[in-house]
Amino acid sequence: MEATRTKHFRKRDAILSCIKGTHVHPSADWVYAQLKPQIPDLSIGTVYRNLALFKEQGAIVSLGTVQGVERFDGNTEPHVHFICTGCGRVDDLPKMEVPQAFCSEAASQTGGCVECCQLTFTGRCSQCL
Repeated sequence: MEATRTKHFRKRDAILSCIKGTHVHPSADWVYAQLKPQIPDLSIGTVYRNLALFKEQGAIVSLGTVQGVERFDGNTEPHVHFICTGCGRVDDLPKMEVPQAFCSEAASQTGGCVECCQLTFTGRCSQCL
């Protein structure tokens, strides 16, 4: 029983470390491909289940679907993204900040509390132009 529990957490920890350790905003398939050589008994279902768990826990965020594939970000701090509609590349825009006025206005209009704000620009990257 203990060996199964350790193996379970080893996979979970590896999946989270993989996402947190990259800036490519990976898909589940990308995470699976990165980890499969080191963890031969890893299944794609395990990756999907853990990604859903991490999203629910707030350990990662979903950027939504890019070219039909859900993409993830291990950086849960508010920041800005640019998604290329040509090649599907996702970039962080570290010199831009999420305008706090947006969050305040959303909270004011809804009478609620904004817990997260994701600002995403879409267009064509310089390589796709």
